[in-house]
Amino acid sequence: MGIQEIATVTGLSKSTVSRALRGMANVAETTIDEVRRVADELGYVPSSAAAGLATGRQRAVGVVVPVIDRWFYVKALGGVDAELRRAGYDLVLYNLGGPGGDRDRAFRRSMLRHRVDGLVLLSLVLDATERTELELTRHPMIVIGGPAPGLRNIGVDDRAVTRIAVDHLCGLGHRRVAYVGGQDEAGMNVAVPHLRRDGFVDAMRAAGHAVPDRWLLDGRFSFAGGVVAGDALFGGRAGAQTGAGAVPDRPTAVLCASDEMALGVLLAARRAGLSVPGDVSVIGIDGHEYGATVGLTTVAQDPEAQGRAAARAVLAEVDGGTAGAIAAAPAHLVVRATTGLAPG
Repeated sequence: MGIQEIATVTGLSKSTVSRALRGMANVAETTIDEVRRVADELGYVPSSAAAGLATGRQRAVGVVVPVIDRWFYVKALGGVDAELRRAGYDLVLYNLGGPGGDRDRAFRRSMLRHRVDGLVLLSLVLDATERTELELTRHPMIVIGGPAPGLRNIGVDDRAVTRIAVDHLCGLGHRRVAYVGGQDEAGMNVAVPHLRRDGFVDAMRAAGHAVPDRWLLDGRFSFAGGVVAGDALFGGRAGAQTGAGAVPDRPTAVLCASDEMALGVLLAARRAGLSVPGDVSVIGIDGHEYGATVGLTTVAQDPEAQGRAAARAVLAEVDGGTAGAIAAAPAHLVVRATTGLAPG
């Protein structure tokens, strides 16, 4: 089954069918949908090899992830994949495997075999050698997440999201606010943790509130790390034995740089016998679906939408367009049950 049969059924020209199957921008969405519906009904399977010979393209985009088991990466990857499938492109996944992974395999060998037409990098910072290797490919590329020198990126304003959270807590009367952030050993863009922490400190200072160093904790951007940080703030399990008043130096609120850490802090608070938000308020950042389940207040973003936008930007360049400016991705406060008025 070929393009001619699809053209016959739809009444379109072969060239229009070809452009529609590739999801090109100069074809109406309704036409693309109709052509793909008929192609599916007829069992049409495009030949990527033939397309590559005809156009010099591979009809594929490479996506590089530090690891594949983090919420943000999974959601962003889903958005990239959805947009690539809509445009008739394949996704080639390069998993770096965390700190002990083989980055050389991805950056020096695989990507230089011309297997892809563009690249999407998830929350990565590249060293000078990796940037040089990628520049040699001349592929359009973009980073999802924190900023990376010399590359376009799409993501939230990380200082702004912490300011939104601080404003919410201060509006509830909180003056003693701790922060759980730190580095993600799995390979997250190192700029993101620093920007969120600096945004928190600056927002608290602007509100006239100092933050003791002991209230800036490392939660490793994980649930387990959040539990450890929460135990340090709340006195661990001892609080459950001696009462909440046993920790007079406790903050009245905790801002976590990710929802996964915030969920860990909530568990630590419960183990210490504290009421949330009666004794302590907890707020996260990201919009993780588990947060909605437990009523976590958060500053939510949409990594799936960021993935879609990144894929569209790369495909536009692949099709000969220019690299336009990309605005910061939106983020908004979602107030739920874990934040309330400051006690006392």
